[in-house]
Amino acid sequence: MVCHPPRIRSPGTSRLSRTHMLTSLASRQPRLRRSEPAAAHIPYIPPEIWEIVIKHACLHDHDPIHTSSELSFLESPDTQLASYRSAMRAKLSLAMVSQQWNALSRPYLYEFIWIRRAAQARLLAHTLSYPSFDQDSNGKFLRRLHIETPAFERCSPVDLRSILDHAPNLFIFSDHHSVQRNLLVDDTTDPRCSPEEILKLVVHPKIRRLSWTNYGDAPFQLRMHPLETNLTTRLEFLELSVCSPNFSTLFHGSSPHGGRINMNVCLPALRALKVSLDNDTFAALASWNMPRLTNLSVLSSDFSYTDAGFAQFFQSHGAKLRQLELGHSSSLIEEHYLTTPRSVLQMQQSHGTAQALPLADWCPALRQFICSADAAWRWQSPDWIAPHILLPRHPTVEFIGIRDIDARLLHDPDLPTDPDFYTPYFPLYEQFCSLLDSDAFPKLKFVRDLSPLSHEMRMVRPHPRVLEFWTRVVKRCRQCEIWLEDYTGMNVGLRNLKQATLSDTDSDW
Repeated sequence: MVCHPPRIRSPGTSRLSRTHMLTSLASRQPRLRRSEPAAAHIPYIPPEIWEIVIKHACLHDHDPIHTSSELSFLESPDTQLASYRSAMRAKLSLAMVSQQWNALSRPYLYEFIWIRRAAQARLLAHTLSYPSFDQDSNGKFLRRLHIETPAFERCSPVDLRSILDHAPNLFIFSDHHSVQRNLLVDDTTDPRCSPEEILKLVVHPKIRRLSWTNYGDAPFQLRMHPLETNLTTRLEFLELSVCSPNFSTLFHGSSPHGGRINMNVCLPALRALKVSLDNDTFAALASWNMPRLTNLSVLSSDFSYTDAGFAQFFQSHGAKLRQLELGHSSSLIEEHYLTTPRSVLQMQQSHGTAQALPLADWCPALRQFICSADAAWRWQSPDWIAPHILLPRHPTVEFIGIRDIDARLLHDPDLPTDPDFYTPYFPLYEQFCSLLDSDAFPKLKFVRDLSPLSHEMRMVRPHPRVLEFWTRVVKRCRQCEIWLEDYTGMNVGLRNLKQATLSDTDSDW
């Protein structure tokens, strides 16, 4: 048997190993002990503070409820889809952090709903109708409902009725031709889902902004009958449009002999009205009591501006107006059809006279006028292009906003003329000169280009032809002591145009 001698360890080595081990443990232990108090000393934040933090996080750059007090048609639309999607992504992220944050962010998650497809309306109606067992319906948080869908994705009236039944605190409702309508009314049609019944749910005392579409061919006074209950005491903005399957009915009035249509409607807080309806609508609106109305936008669907209803409306409410938009494309209609009453058309033609509507006399307090750049050339006076065929001049207008300039810059041909007298976009330039005429608008101080795309073509992707046009316009405005503004209200000067010429961005439009 082989006996191995015992292995003799050096006492110093053993102590060194033990010391190293203890030192290693000791060096780790304090770190563990120091990390524990750090987690325990996190400051406590009361739920009330978290509620304020969540509120500001949800409404950082998107406030759908507190609309502008001016209610001006010059403002950019506040319901842009990209902004809405960005805000909803932020709200959803906050709601998924914890159960507490979910409860705090839920009111802001449901306060503004934009419906883009019929399936979304169906899902929202189901969610509001059948809440989870541990919470009430989220419909009480709904403040703004915006419905804007494609023509083949319109919402069901049944779903809309269900949503409104669970949204008692709705402040803003917008329907832009996005609700299905059954043209064949039979016994299976639910009367609770008719347009009149849905309108009754909307026009409650809390409603402040309403964009309503009239469907079908029924007279306007019948469709809008729920407004006669006089409950909409806080309504400040009203937009009315028509969606009729029978387009020909829009060109024929139903009121006998152009008579006045009396409706008992009182809107004491209404300040802005936008209408896109027929002549009978104006006849009915003439009888409405709107003492605070100052802003009006008219996008007529039948161009019957010379009928009795149009005159009745402006004779009743024109004296209060401070801002007026006439947004139809006047180049689509013959001027004599717009400005000459049908009853005296033959007589005026036989005598060789023409008489325009006295719109300036009906609106003596007008300060802001909005028109379209698509204006017709006045063949009776080839050296004059009025800003709008119905308002060629006004003594008190201080501000004129112009839409659709981008369309003219894109589509107007470049007229071949003498190079020594070349003027790019000559008809559009002449239209600007008409605006700047002191005889037509002696009080004019500001002219604003309301097109964001026109601003991009001028400053972001400049083209030599476009820059030359705007340079001429700016110089003419300077001579007339009038400020030229972009769509944001910022001044456009020669220095801005010079900076645009130095841009390295290639224009590809």
